[in-house]
Amino acid sequence: MAITYMTEEGYKKLKEEVNALESGRPAISKQIAEARDKGDLSENAEYDAAKEAQGLLEAKIAQMKGLLANARLINEDAIGTDVVQILNKVTIRNTKNNQQMTYTLVAESEANLKENKIAVSTPVAQGLMGKKVGDIAEIKVPSGMMSFEIVNISL
Repeated sequence: MAITYMTEEGYKKLKEEVNALESGRPAISKQIAEARDKGDLSENAEYDAAKEAQGLLEAKIAQMKGLLANARLINEDAIGTDVVQILNKVTIRNTKNNQQMTYTLVAESEANLKENKIAVSTPVAQGLMGKKVGDIAEIKVPSGMMSFEIVNISL
């Protein structure tokens, strides 16, 4: 599994989510036991559904534990604002329509567009990385090329 970079906050949040999922195991085991008590397992839809739910839960827990095992915490104190890098809050201006947007560049596991957090692996973030205030970033997106001016870089 690949190394995943994340903040301490993101790591704690993922760990809490794993713990919450693991606490759901007894409920699914109980559903399986109840369905098993109803008789013939070959034609028992409740049993099949409970077993499938258990499999999905275990797969999700395993995936999240894999992320935690390969996580590398980012030292937030070492992040600067001279050039765009992970954990920076970047204000950009679309050069065509002058619309301004502010995004925080985060690890893939912490991306959330509703909170204006975009993953560093996205085309927009990749195009912004390493740029300074005043630089123009030419970014190839599915609809063509877009130009953004870096207005501000902060933490």
